[in-house]
Amino acid sequence: MINNVLDKTDLGILNILQRDSRTFYKDIARELHKSVTAIHTRVRRLEDEGYIKRYTVILDHKKAGRGLIAYTQVWIEKHSQESMIAFQSEVIKLKEVMECSQMTGTFDFLLRIAIRDIDEYNVLYNEKLLKLPNVDNMQSFFVMSAAKSETAYILG
Repeated sequence: MINNVLDKTDLGILNILQRDSRTFYKDIARELHKSVTAIHTRVRRLEDEGYIKRYTVILDHKKAGRGLIAYTQVWIEKHSQESMIAFQSEVIKLKEVMECSQMTGTFDFLLRIAIRDIDEYNVLYNEKLLKLPNVDNMQSFFVMSAAKSETAYILG
């Protein structure tokens, strides 16, 4: 469990950096009542230990030309390790696929797809998704509006 390994300062650093990864160490130090050197050392450790995977920018999907978000459930024909790996290794190459998660339940994978519009989705579906290895069935759901969309885990 994360709270058993990380102390209050570590959790504070992670919360601040998730809110804005461009926050200066001096500002983090001031907020957490620590020295800049201590914050720098801790951030380095959090990176080295894999708590911080990367720093990124979150774009407005509509302004980026990806105004339509779809969630697509995928059923695989054969449930073998090889067929699952074959599907995954190909689907993650598609630039439109933002997330690919193997699931429990009635379907095997859930894809989050970002595309310009329904016409682009139609091309993606017919020319790429249907041609992926071991695909048995797919069902897609399109986002009409999003009441909440977070990327940060509130820790502590």
